[in-house]
Amino acid sequence: MRCPYCQALNSRVVDTFRDKTGRVRRRRECRTCGKRFSTIEQWIQQLPLVIKADGTREPFDRDKILRGLRTACWKRRVSATDLERLVDEVEEYILSLGRSEIPSRIIGDRVIEGLKRLDPVAYIRYAIVYLGLEDLSEVRREIDRLLETESGQ
Repeated sequence: MRCPYCQALNSRVVDTFRDKTGRVRRRRECRTCGKRFSTIEQWIQQLPLVIKADGTREPFDRDKILRGLRTACWKRRVSATDLERLVDEVEEYILSLGRSEIPSRIIGDRVIEGLKRLDPVAYIRYAIVYLGLEDLSEVRREIDRLLETESGQ
């Protein structure tokens, strides 16, 4: 690692820790000039392209999923940590598939199933858009299915 002060390539690691985003932060000391500096290491993931319903492709965007979840969970008792955990689970799942492209439906199905576990009202909010529920009778049928599932557990 090149020292930002003297450009020497001779440094030693003084301290290492992992931050909340999974990156490794290292505190280093230059053996030439003695000054300290920090570096951040991050694993580079090759995330798949998402195949949209119209056939177009776009890069996987975890922030887009998180925005949708936050909208569905607005004024609900769902913590930001729970939402991050759900997005992490979805991301881990699609990485485990090992594909270079993945249909958006697979991602959406994982998201909606996770949201169903977190908060039923947020699930209905999300389902109205994701499942394309057109009228109150469709929304009612989805609520009835959800209530049947909850009472059967």
